[in-house]
Amino acid sequence: MTLAAQNEPEEQGGGARAPAIVAARTKARSLYWRGWTVSQIAEELDLPYTTVSSWKTRHKWDDAPAIQRAEEGTLERYLQLMAKEAKTGGDFKEIDLLGRQFERLARVARYTDGGNEADLNPDRAKGAKAANAKKEKAKNLITPDMVEQLRVDMRGSLYGHQSVWLNTTSLRTRMILKSRQIGATWYFARERLLVALETGKNQIFISASRAQANIFRAYIVQWVQKVCKITLKGDPIAIQRQDADGNPDEPVELYFLGTNYRTAQGYHGDVIIDECFWIYGFEELFKVASAMATQKQYTRTLFSTPSTLAHEAYPMWTGERVNRRRARADRIKLDVTHDALKQGALGADGIWRQIVTVFDAVAGGFDLVDVEELQREYALDEFDNLFRCIFLDDSQSMFPFQIMRRCMVDSWDVWRDYQPYALRPYEGEVWLGYDPNASETGTGDDAALVAVAAPTKPGGKFRVLEKQRLKGKDFQGQADAVKEMAAKYNVTRIGIDTTGAGKAVHQLVSKWFPLAEAITYSVQTKTAMVLKAKNVISTGRLEFDAGWLDVMQAFMAIRPEITKGGTQVTYVASRAGGVGHADLVWAVMHALFFEPLDVTEPVGGGSTVEIS
Repeated sequence: MTLAAQNEPEEQGGGARAPAIVAARTKARSLYWRGWTVSQIAEELDLPYTTVSSWKTRHKWDDAPAIQRAEEGTLERYLQLMAKEAKTGGDFKEIDLLGRQFERLARVARYTDGGNEADLNPDRAKGAKAANAKKEKAKNLITPDMVEQLRVDMRGSLYGHQSVWLNTTSLRTRMILKSRQIGATWYFARERLLVALETGKNQIFISASRAQANIFRAYIVQWVQKVCKITLKGDPIAIQRQDADGNPDEPVELYFLGTNYRTAQGYHGDVIIDECFWIYGFEELFKVASAMATQKQYTRTLFSTPSTLAHEAYPMWTGERVNRRRARADRIKLDVTHDALKQGALGADGIWRQIVTVFDAVAGGFDLVDVEELQREYALDEFDNLFRCIFLDDSQSMFPFQIMRRCMVDSWDVWRDYQPYALRPYEGEVWLGYDPNASETGTGDDAALVAVAAPTKPGGKFRVLEKQRLKGKDFQGQADAVKEMAAKYNVTRIGIDTTGAGKAVHQLVSKWFPLAEAITYSVQTKTAMVLKAKNVISTGRLEFDAGWLDVMQAFMAIRPEITKGGTQVTYVASRAGGVGHADLVWAVMHALFFEPLDVTEPVGGGSTVEIS
């Protein structure tokens, strides 16, 4: 039977002959699009004229877009050549030509489907990409006029102690021991940006954690936005500079590093080390930092509040570090007392040192703190450490620096499953610990609230994900803060000290979290909590961000003390009023205490509660 004898119903109904009809129709359409008439196609394929004419009308061959006609013709020729057993050199050239034609037709299809001119012209796409890259770089363009604006703005906003620092920017090595909260990070972010813009030297900011290093970045971005009305972008920040004539000058880069400084040994530039007396592994860090600043044109700036006499950076401060490598007769002598270093002094080891207490800052015009209020709020030893730059002797501490430093991690790099800025920062099980304000009116000491990621397996690690200090809140406000934090996490346990206002806070929290545990303090309870925490920390099972110096200080302040009766040992941390307390420490311990002393035993009792 010829194709002419086949009827349309069989084709439409999907009968046995349908594939042959479809093939004939496709061949006929291809010939038509190549310029053949209906009569010629019918004769060539041995088909009735009416069949070919019907196909042409029904399937709208004349209305087909040119791109479809070209694609079909190209494909047909391509398949024909590919099917040849023995291909000539001309065949291969034509196959290559047809392949490029497929690419062109695909670009045309994208363009007609809502694309742009770059789809038609790859070179234009490359040019557009280069233009976008140039435009992106221009976002970080700082002109000489902008540099002058920044310089004027900075000089007009300095306090006395910061002006002293500004006059020492060219010194090779500076080491500054400073009071808490006197604007050091703020100042050095600005100082180093100006140095970078004026000299073209890269600036490398190193902190105990990446989150802490980002404070430098935030200060720089905010300052440039305020003064120059542009937003610096990128990490690192690559700044485009201009010379006095407006011509492009050498660009400069600002790096912000936490513990990942170990992978950045190829960098070079001025190095700034924040809170050097709190960084774990200072000796290794300083070796890497010195390598980055090997060339004599580069400077090294270290500044910090004091930590402990046992810290690795303390010998560098006293000069003992350089004396280790010297014969006794060649050893240097340094006076590192406040009287000797109040105005700053260049030591025999080439290091310029200065001590800036809160009293020194206030004497230089610093009016952002009330010293008398600070003295009322902090115990004498705490005030001396935080504001008078006196190093701690943690030899009597239950949690000395040497064991606590293992807890300090760069959460930015290590905790891959924690996203602090997400609505749901962490998906795993979380325990809350709350140490309340002792006063029912909220006028007493600070309260502390922490979210601790529970171990994912017996003997696993605890991680302090979040901490809050609450002050000035009554028991309702404190309960609301607990509820707000609980809503962010998969909370299964909450532990609350029920002393003072804590009892009311616990009652309010229990309304929406019935399993909230009331912790009644006693000598036995505090001892058990301290010993549990000691075990967890000693075995390397507690982690928190290395930038959280307040957590470190709070743990280091815990020490044993004989009770008034002289028959028992309790654990305290000095504070104003003479009562032992360290809110952040106890809050963390409340969470740790949910785990039995035998870590192989199940915790039990916890369940997720939906917080509305």
